[in-house]
Amino acid sequence: MVKHTPAHTTAGALADTDGKSPDADRASGPVRLRAGAATRRTARLRAARGTGRAAALGAVALALTLPLAACSSGRASGDPAGGSSSAAAGAAPSPSPTPTVDPATYRQALTGALGPLDGALRTVDGAPEGGALNRALDTAATRAETAADALQSAATPDNAIAGNSQLATALRALGQDLRSARGSGGRCATSPRVELDTAHGPQSVREATRALKALGYDASLRMPRTERAKHRRLANGAFVRDGSRGGLGRLTVNNGTSSDAVVTLTRGGRTAFSVYVRKGSKATVRSVNSGSYTVYFTTGEDWNGAKDSFTRGCSFEKFDDRANFRTVRVTGGTQYTVLTFTLNKVVGGNASTSTVPPGEFPS
Repeated sequence: MVKHTPAHTTAGALADTDGKSPDADRASGPVRLRAGAATRRTARLRAARGTGRAAALGAVALALTLPLAACSSGRASGDPAGGSSSAAAGAAPSPSPTPTVDPATYRQALTGALGPLDGALRTVDGAPEGGALNRALDTAATRAETAADALQSAATPDNAIAGNSQLATALRALGQDLRSARGSGGRCATSPRVELDTAHGPQSVREATRALKALGYDASLRMPRTERAKHRRLANGAFVRDGSRGGLGRLTVNNGTSSDAVVTLTRGGRTAFSVYVRKGSKATVRSVNSGSYTVYFTTGEDWNGAKDSFTRGCSFEKFDDRANFRTVRVTGGTQYTVLTFTLNKVVGGNASTSTVPPGEFPS
């Protein structure tokens, strides 16, 4: 009884498990019980092993999927790798070319920028020297700078980009030259037209407009008329101004400077005479009346008789000591004064000079 009780109990468990009747299990006895148990354990082991492989394969599949996703993400972000990147790069759309500027639009911009300047330059061309010309020069300078700004911001066709930039730069230079040419209105003032003749701005504008015109863009500007520098001189010893002379005094002027000079003697606020002495020359004035004189002299180039002044390189000075002339009768004759003034510095000279404001220089 003791030996059969476990077998019966186990068989009952086996029948419940395998779905077989209890009677069949009793016929086989303990051997069937062990065989059944072994069979069940084998089935369970196989199931466990199969499940383990599936889990392992699933883990491998997951591990493989993650790098593939990472590679795909890397290629999408713009870091190509392998053959797939070539296909992605080839599929990217090519940038469309920038459309060029319509030449007709640029021509309108040129006309709008240069038209006001051209009118101002024509006013300069016809203005008389003095205040009217100076005002015209100021206006034209401002419009030249405005035109340069307009051209720099204008939409420009590809073939005109270099010429447009060249013209804008030239217009700025022209504006500076127009301002610099303004006359001071005083003595020793070079004509603005002479200044413009040697300025670089007008010539730079001409070159830039020619370059644009060769491309089919009319950028014409009428530059104001200019004048060549003059070299007007009087004869050596010629009088610029001559008052009454009836004395016996004698004045000799020695001009050792590199410029022509005009020497003027005044007495009592009035000009007695002015004499022209060329550079490297000397001149003598006779019949100087007795009296005390202040001696002025101006040096420079290009004598402008209308202004009683040189127009370039002027200086205005006077001798600090006065020139005293006198004529006296003495036994057996007459004594009179003979003076010599040297305009350049000399060794052992005894006459000092001072600068004089142009407005205080006697006419």
